[in-house]
Amino acid sequence: MLDMILLDAMANLGAAIGAGIAAVAAGIGIGKIGGSAMEAIARQPESTGDIRSNMIVIAALIEGVAFLALIVCVLAIIMK
Repeated sequence: MLDMILLDAMANLGAAIGAGIAAVAAGIGIGKIGGSAMEAIARQPESTGDIRSNMIVIAALIEGVAFLALIVCVLAIIMK
């Protein structure tokens, strides 16, 4: 009985830690993309549109991966 309670608690803790890491990593990645895009725009102002559109696409891909990681963490809690 105690083993099952501990197993459930560890699964919940692991899912919470995984969700937190996914959110923090996505924030760091998008911050780096934004900083690099601003540096690139400062170097070549004439290509602002291309740089901005590429930045938005890459940020969306990172958000998609972070969302997938959050779904996996939620499924780890639900599918015990």
